[in-house]
Amino acid sequence: MLRPFAGSGRFRARLALGFALAVMAGASAAASDAPPPAPKPAVKKAPDKGFPMRIVAYVANSGSGSVSAFDVRRERAVATTAVGSGPTGVGAAPDGSHVYVANGLSDSVTFIETSGHRAVATVPVGSYPFSAFPSRDGRWVYAANWGSGNVSVIDTAARKVVATPATGELPHSVATLPDGTTYVTNSGSNSVTVLSKGHEPLVQIPVGDFPSGITATAKGDRVYVANTGAGSVSVIDTATHKVTATWPVGKAPLGLGISPDGQRLYAADSGADVLLVIGTANGAVLSQVPVGRTPQGVAVAPGGSRVWVTNEDSASVSVIDAGLAKVRTTLRTGDQPEGIAITPR
Repeated sequence: MLRPFAGSGRFRARLALGFALAVMAGASAAASDAPPPAPKPAVKKAPDKGFPMRIVAYVANSGSGSVSAFDVRRERAVATTAVGSGPTGVGAAPDGSHVYVANGLSDSVTFIETSGHRAVATVPVGSYPFSAFPSRDGRWVYAANWGSGNVSVIDTAARKVVATPATGELPHSVATLPDGTTYVTNSGSNSVTVLSKGHEPLVQIPVGDFPSGITATAKGDRVYVANTGAGSVSVIDTATHKVTATWPVGKAPLGLGISPDGQRLYAADSGADVLLVIGTANGAVLSQVPVGRTPQGVAVAPGGSRVWVTNEDSASVSVIDAGLAKVRTTLRTGDQPEGIAITPR
């Protein structure tokens, strides 16, 4: 089985592999030669005793086999947790108690307990899990198995796989809705699979070339899909499972995030080294914020005032002031950071 591999420029290799398996034309855009903002060295110290760390950003370092944790309020590193090999996607439990890490090269998902940043369980899943994302009620975690063409549904209490529904080719990322349905991007078949509350495939929705990142609004009425190979975003009406708009944005949009009010969509343009700020009323690009090289993951902090972006080829994460649309600070991560999740509290 051909699988994405770790190493320099891994995303470009993964994108090329997906195009080949899907028999698609095109190539990923090259990263900009402009130098990224200078990362600040991580401060490896524990949080102050007695200070309750409410909100933490967790970054999966695919080249280091680790997850970096950052205090979102203080914008500083607080811990590094060893996980499996080739970690990519990260999801945060709705109650903030755990984060879930997809270990692509270990075919597993690691549970990290946020109170002590400790890895407390590792659950075997399918081949090359790319993402691990929880349901809105926290009962399930969905691991999109890139190499298996399916999703492993993990019971978070029992910490074991309870279902393995089929998807399209090369499932990449997952979004969940309040009603219990789940949306999975299939980068090899240019589609999105919708899974029922009972984890059964309901429908395949055609989207653009090489769909990767995906996010949903807080109330679950809209789902946004980054078509990395097409330089566009598809908008899905969840009531009808239909694409209602396709917005041409950037060169190679990848990770997505949504503002709490649903009025701003944030897309990491991995081909232009910028964060795109998109108005959801009409798909207009409102701002382009320069970040590091090959931006991958996007996470919006609770309240929406900060947006965090991982920069795979800069070994850093950029923290953006959403109101000013500019970088506040750049923090050092491990090697090849990809996925990111911020705890809700």
